[in-house]
Amino acid sequence: MKGILVIIDGLGDRACRQLNDRTPLEIADKDNLDYMAENGKLGELFPINETMVPESDTAIVSILGNNAFLSSRGVFEAVGANIDFKRGDLALRANFGTIDNLNSKKIIDRRAGRTLTTKEAEILAAEINKIFLPRKFLFKPTIQHRGVLILRGGFSDNITNTDPSYPVKGKFQHLYNFKFSQPMDEDENSSYTANMVNEIVEQSFKKLDGHLINKEREKKGLMRANILLTRDPGVEIPKIKKFSKWMAIQYMPLEIGICKVAGMEVFSFSYPDMKSFDVYKNLHEALNYAIKFSIKMLNKHKKDFDYCYIHFKETDVPGHDNKPLEKKEMIELLDKKFFSFLRKFSEENKIRVAVTADHSTPCYLKSHSADPVPVLLFDPSEKGKAERDETLAFNEIQAKKGNLGKIYGKEFLKQIKFV
Repeated sequence: MKGILVIIDGLGDRACRQLNDRTPLEIADKDNLDYMAENGKLGELFPINETMVPESDTAIVSILGNNAFLSSRGVFEAVGANIDFKRGDLALRANFGTIDNLNSKKIIDRRAGRTLTTKEAEILAAEINKIFLPRKFLFKPTIQHRGVLILRGGFSDNITNTDPSYPVKGKFQHLYNFKFSQPMDEDENSSYTANMVNEIVEQSFKKLDGHLINKEREKKGLMRANILLTRDPGVEIPKIKKFSKWMAIQYMPLEIGICKVAGMEVFSFSYPDMKSFDVYKNLHEALNYAIKFSIKMLNKHKKDFDYCYIHFKETDVPGHDNKPLEKKEMIELLDKKFFSFLRKFSEENKIRVAVTADHSTPCYLKSHSADPVPVLLFDPSEKGKAERDETLAFNEIQAKKGNLGKIYGKEFLKQIKFV
């Protein structure tokens, strides 16, 4: 193996008041990442460009050397969830959300409070799949509040999202009123497609709002998971660059789907079921398992592939929830349990390591931003040589001083010589 790429989801941040005007990455105790920074090089990565706020799908597609707009998140999620997808099927990423009612259309929470258990999601999904439509469809719950919606055969993806924060693909904004999907052209099929999606969304509220699951959730002081919110439609598998000599260690449907479409050999595991209403307990359990699984796969396959791409998801959630201390703790967990291994593994096997993020998720914004993310490149063969720069720690401030300079997503792998 020549190189390992580690993407830590939503890692970049801005100064947090709770952390005395420092970022979680600045304040975290991370001896191993800092060691690799001191003995390597740092830089800044704009996953797409300096003005566009990236989503995970557009960022990863760009980092893998493609035009970001080739991304089709709904399709990638469907492929990653092992749903049979044929050209012309309509695939959409979906969330269980919470609204007041269909008249006011007031959004209470786009993720049903992040408290939906796996069992609850499966029961509510079964109700959604009972909705009668003149065309076949499937809704599959995936992880926590997330899911994938597929409509079978001959649809258009030129429609708006029903998720209020993503009215159009790739356009994030803070909206608090739900809107039905609309066609974005005058094609009859686009109107028909929007109507079909809206019928599922409307019927999902009628079936879910009064469901026993939601009545019990309300008694416990939890939000009702009473509507399906959809975004990022797609009808065709994107044609992106292939990576035949790469392995990928992935566990979220989006990243699994992208890596499969990119021709990587994907090694995965089933995300731990969310059994309680504590999402952070579930996130820590998953992150610990992902670390153990990644170490096992690297040891097992280090001679079978030229490169490896590993993606850790959990660090993104505290940014969305404005929980900088939790984000700091997750960074520390990764450093202690994963990067302690990777540092030694890299030096023993002479494997280069690149660490970065798909986007910044500043805690106080509770959403993604166009801020650059730090890049760390550690080459054990250059340790102690003049080629390294003078940076001493892996964080946003030090990254601005690094010799790698400013990098744009599409050129990233070329510039770090991972292709």
